[in-house]
This record gives sequence, C-alpha cells and structure tokens, in this order.
Amino acid sequence: MSLIVHDLDAAQAFYADVMGWEFVASTLGGSFSVAMAHDRPVAGIGCCSPAASPPAVWTPYFAVDDADETADRVRERGATLAVGPVKLAEGRAAIAADRDGAVFGIWEGMALAWSVGRGSAPARLDLQTRHAFEAAIFYAGIFDWAQPPGGCTVDYAEDHVRVKLEGRTVATLRGGGIETAADPRIRPRWIVDFRVEDGARAAAAAFDAGGESSLVPALDDPSKDAFIIRDPYGALFTVSGP
Repeated sequence: MSLIVHDLDAAQAFYADVMGWEFVASTLGGSFSVAMAHDRPVAGIGCCSPAASPPAVWTPYFAVDDADETADRVRERGATLAVGPVKLAEGRAAIAADRDGAVFGIWEGMALAWSVGRGSAPARLDLQTRHAFEAAIFYAGIFDWAQPPGGCTVDYAEDHVRVKLEGRTVATLRGGGIETAADPRIRPRWIVDFRVEDGARAAAAAFDAGGESSLVPALDDPSKDAFIIRDPYGALFTVSGP
C-alpha cells in the first residue's frame, strides 16, 4: 500500500499522530519512506512536487511477474495506464485506473511476503465499484485470478465477490459505486482498512490533525463500527479495531 503526497514531513506527522506509525528510510530514496507499526512495515508514503502530484489516494499494489505484460492487459481491457511501467529501485512499477476510475498499482520485483489480514498488512482490502461482477472479470483477466497452480478462488455472492487465497479472503469487490458522485466516499475506489487499537481515538486524532472522520458500519460486519478517515490531502482510508 502506498500514498503519494506533496509534503512528506507533514504527511508523516499526520499518520504518526493518527496511526502511531514510525517512519524509516527506504531503498527508493529520500522522497519515499516506510511506515512501521510495532517494528513491522505497514505501508509506504512518497513525495513528489505539487505540480506533478496526482490526487492523494491510498493505492494497493499487486505483485506481478511481468509489469509490461500486465500493463498491456490493462490497456486491452479499456482501462487507463497512468504511469509506467518504470524502473523503481530493484523493480518496476506502474499505476493504473480501472474502467470505473479505481486506482491500483502493479509491482514487478522483490516483495514482502505480505498478505491482507495477516501480520502488519492492512486488515481488509475492498473494491467499491460500479458493478462487482464486471470488475471481477476485469481484474481476473489482468492478474490471472483463479488460474492454477496457486491461483486465487473467486466466489460470487448475491451482491459482492470475494477473492480468496488458500481459503482466506484477500479482497472483496462490492457494487454501488457512482463515478460522478459529489461525495468521494461513494466513488469507485480501492478501500484500504488498517487495524488500530482504538478506532475512536484514531478518528479524533485525525480531526485534531487537520483531517476528517466519520463513523460507519464495518464492511465485514455491519454490527461493528469502523471509521472513514480523510487526511489533509484528501486521501481516504478506514480504520477498525483488533
């Protein structure tokens, strides 16, 4: 998961206050740092000039064997390749937007043995999209989901699609996103949910640090609470308790 902003120091201060993260230098240079929680990597935050900075958005990166081949698949399926593939440290990366505008990244190179819902990885990864089943076909074609050996299992439910790896849900695709919505919270996007000790404390800290927060039902269990947080740069993410 990564976030690109135009002021790295200010972003680090915000996420240190809200999430309790610490930051260390990365192999990508001084304009990119790694967020750490309990001495384990959680996410990356990078910086570029305000003139070149895209809208701030938390972006999930999917590991691929060949960035060029994956980029070709993105274009063939009518989506947008915004950046790359470009060489980045010891790997190659690209940023794309699917046909409904949800931003995601691809990475070719060495990667953490990192899986959603485990260890320091985000607790959940959800796609809010216009039509869950169409999105599942799109992403399955790009990333070879459901292709053995070792492929994901794609389970189609009444109103959502679950992508599972070894029986565990690693992503959920949900319909109902509206591309032209004035409220960015309901536009198509990848939703990154980070686990925190106290969601209410994180939400209050976000408000005090210049962001916004709102209480919503947790996507995986509507009987529980989660918080949508918007940082001072406009990037949205959610937090939920242990």
